[in-house]
Amino acid sequence: MSSHCNIGMTLDKFNYDSLYKIYENMGAIIMNTIVTKFGGSSLADASQFRKVKEIIFSNEERKYVVPSAPGKRNSKDSKITDLLYLCHAHVSTGISFDDVFNHIRDRYCSIVNDLNLDFDIAEHLDIIKKDLEEGASSDYAASRGEYLNGLILANYLGFEFIDAKDVMIFNADSSLDTKATNSALHFKLSKISKAVIPGFYGADKDGNIITFSRGGSDVTGALVAASINADLYENWTDVSGFLMADPRIIDNPKPISKITYTELRELSYMGASVLHEDAIFPVREVGIPINIKNTNRPKDEGTFIVKDTDGSMKPTTVTGIAGKKDFTVISIAKASMNSELGFCRKILSILEQHNISFENMPSGIDTVCFVIQDSQLKNKKEVVVEEIKRACNPDSIEIHPNMAMIATVGRGMAKQRGTAAKIFTALSTAEINIRMIDQGSSEMNILVGVENDDFERGIAAIYNAFN
Repeated sequence: MSSHCNIGMTLDKFNYDSLYKIYENMGAIIMNTIVTKFGGSSLADASQFRKVKEIIFSNEERKYVVPSAPGKRNSKDSKITDLLYLCHAHVSTGISFDDVFNHIRDRYCSIVNDLNLDFDIAEHLDIIKKDLEEGASSDYAASRGEYLNGLILANYLGFEFIDAKDVMIFNADSSLDTKATNSALHFKLSKISKAVIPGFYGADKDGNIITFSRGGSDVTGALVAASINADLYENWTDVSGFLMADPRIIDNPKPISKITYTELRELSYMGASVLHEDAIFPVREVGIPINIKNTNRPKDEGTFIVKDTDGSMKPTTVTGIAGKKDFTVISIAKASMNSELGFCRKILSILEQHNISFENMPSGIDTVCFVIQDSQLKNKKEVVVEEIKRACNPDSIEIHPNMAMIATVGRGMAKQRGTAAKIFTALSTAEINIRMIDQGSSEMNILVGVENDDFERGIAAIYNAFN
């Protein structure tokens, strides 16, 4: 990152190792506590703020709140974070960003005025505008949406405001310092009974603002929950949890009431995600359940994400079906490949040299396939194939473009006979040709490759076979 904006006091005066020892000795200090994270759609305008307040005050256990920046109010609207990025881009090219910033100002002033708050949001907006004009970093610009929403929400709820830059600690290389963050959060929250902590950003030990990747407010919420060993981490959005399949493909797919962390990872990897996947790890380590809830339908049960060993889980053959389009499969064949030392290592080294990652690598005695997203292979395919030929001298290399991957995921697959046969029969009945098959070692995921044109019909066929 080329530049950062230094905000407030530096953090290096804190001894985080000492705090960590205090944390370990004290153990969990807060019981019956729910950490709630609200997404951008949940805080897009004043009416949504009112819903959020009602949700929080309906349960005294909801003590720590993590807000995102205001999202879209309608399909033609803009997210505040996108407008802030645009402001930074204008500055870097020497173009005035007054018009864009005025849109941001109007959004926040409208929220404050509609909620009848005695809060001077203009003062904070003026500081941010000045910082941007003086060359603040893109991370600083992007983070201000959550920062301003946090200030407003804290004022509206009567909770204390904790600036995320003081408790989300990043290293100089912009990676999160998990140990320091855990210590800082625990130390701070042990003294505060109810607080709002903005999501998405933190700071390094010199005070430079650094952001997570987009959707990072989920991660902030999970880190807060883990640091105090909360009883539950609620993630409020505009959907009532996970569905068994994409509603754009399946009409009214069944909701998923409970899903394990591992199943969620498998489905998220194939594109079915309501939650930032990095948000799973902090709470998974300490066994805190996550509840995905709908701000607009708060009485809906939503989806609970629980430990793999949760005893309340009912045995389910298929939990969900997800997939992605636009893959290329490089199929390599060579007699006695299995006895040639370093064969696959050579191929992997070639992919690494070209900065190409692969999704899957199914193999046989004399064949190995690499499933790679088209975006990874762009303008590199011919060069990679030629280098594989020179390095490995294979009998043949075949390229299969226009492939889609469909993952059928379920914790009960390993114990249920005929699951794979049911999937293959469903695809055969729908006259869909299976180009590739792979099953993970956990026996929780069966992956099939089909033509891009058969993707939607393939998901529908598998879904209908199990419902």
